[in-house]
Amino acid sequence: MDQKDVCQMLKENVSHETFQKLEIYVALLNQWNSKINLVSKHDASRLWQRHIVDSFQMANFISPQALSLVDLGSGGGFPGLVLSLVTSLTVTLIESDRRKTIFLSEVARETGSTVRIICGRIENTKIPKVDIVTARALAPLKQLIKFSQYFLNKDGYCLFLKGKNVDSEIEKAKTMYKFHYEKIPSLIDDNGVILKLSPMEWFKKEC
Repeated sequence: MDQKDVCQMLKENVSHETFQKLEIYVALLNQWNSKINLVSKHDASRLWQRHIVDSFQMANFISPQALSLVDLGSGGGFPGLVLSLVTSLTVTLIESDRRKTIFLSEVARETGSTVRIICGRIENTKIPKVDIVTARALAPLKQLIKFSQYFLNKDGYCLFLKGKNVDSEIEKAKTMYKFHYEKIPSLIDDNGVILKLSPMEWFKKEC
């Protein structure tokens, strides 16, 4: 999909108010990107497709029963901040770079998002257990599973955006953990998938 098609698709799937909030988000991202490098220069020309819709598509796999979500290593807010704008979930973003958390706070203020933003390392963060853990371009699956166990409740699941190396990451994670997974093709990236780990029955293998 090109930028025009992407925007039209979003307009057909979110309210006018929500689309306006996404427009504010993109405008702020363009404004701040030259200062703190939130996205690559290559991606700056296709923000709607590469980042907004890439994040938005994850909303299709959020169950009606889910109430809370934590996004690990949020960076410029993908996917967590987008999901806070297009769903009714209680969303927490964890990001260790203070400059990026300032940006995220600015977007939240300008869009009226109630997202909670935590500046700190994932392993040092303490929050109530959540229903969903998300991450995008953060770490190999093996590390994401380790992180997720800090936050996920017993009935929760994970949604991770992954690329062409997903099969290799799954095999490496299996050497340490047992888990169930589903690979869902990305809407915008032929090599991309949404990796859903559910139900959360993984545990560390005995050495």
